[in-house]
Amino acid sequence: MRTTTGLALSALVLLSAAAAAAAAQSAKARTTTAAHHGTSPYVGSERSDRARNYYQSMYGVDSLVLKSVKSDQLIRFSYRVVNADRAKAWAVKEATPTLYDVQSHVSLVVPTMDKVGQLRQSGPPENGKTYWMVFSNKGNVVKVGHRVGISIGAFKASGLAVE
Repeated sequence: MRTTTGLALSALVLLSAAAAAAAAQSAKARTTTAAHHGTSPYVGSERSDRARNYYQSMYGVDSLVLKSVKSDQLIRFSYRVVNADRAKAWAVKEATPTLYDVQSHVSLVVPTMDKVGQLRQSGPPENGKTYWMVFSNKGNVVKVGHRVGISIGAFKASGLAVE
């Protein structure tokens, strides 16, 4: 009788130890997954000097930055004017800005409000000033980390990262 009870007790101890080990392994997997969830394994890089020099000499702008607004419903695009004469094409209201994302197969536009107009700065550009425009990202289709392109009249840039 003692042998049967001892054997049953030993089996119970082994089963509980195996269950505890499985629970610990499962908790470790959840922690590892949570720590890496939502982060990209790729390191972002700044724009190359060659690209910056190209945008400055051809279009009179640099510091091209795309940021997702907290609500994820808007993408803010900002740029700094370094040559006002070359950047005049950016201020023309007829030049329709478009943001395109190849990964999600979408094209975003600058929304137009009834009383305000387009959500972008316009007017004659001035050297050293930073200008912005906002693209509607309804449904959060363009996400942080996506590489997108911008088109404004004759200007086209691709491979810009959304921050």
